Amino acid sequence: MTGTAHRSRYEEFSEYVSSRGPALLRMAKSLANNGSDAEDLLQAALIKTFFAWDRIASPSARDGYVRRAMVNTQISEWRRQRMAVYPTADIPDQRVDDPTWKTDLTDTVHRAIARLPDRQRAMVVLRYYEDLTEVQIADRLGVTLGTVKSTLSRAVTKLRQDADLTIDRATT
Repeated sequence: MTGTAHRSRYEEFSEYVSSRGPALLRMAKSLANNGSDAEDLLQAALIKTFFAWDRIASPSARDGYVRRAMVNTQISEWRRQRMAVYPTADIPDQRVDDPTWKTDLTDTVHRAIARLPDRQRAMVVLRYYEDLTEVQIADRLGVTLGTVKSTLSRAVTKLRQDADLTIDRATT
């Protein structure tokens, strides 16, 4: 590869990250538990994407490649965390939520989704944020269609019961 072609590859990738970065970070935040984890997740996915940049045939496939890399990376992280969890008699300190976050519906919904178990959160993000079909989710995550349907059903039920998302209809 010549220096000029190398340079244009870097420029092309840089332009892509500049233009699509905010949207990709929003998806990463939906998958990760906090902002810094989301930034790390996106960074890891972008590194994988950069190394595959020449193999991504269509510019319209780039977002899909990055999203897939984020989902795969996050699933791997969840598996590593699950393997590293050991039972203990000590109860860990609980995070105290900042009540000022509840003023914005987007933050409230994001926090409610973040409280879902990992698998439910991943499926909700893929179904309702990425607009994938249940069949596509099953293929991406390597599970059966029945697992996707039951997991999404349980997730939606939990979200409907979430006190932060409950609207007092008597006052509206």
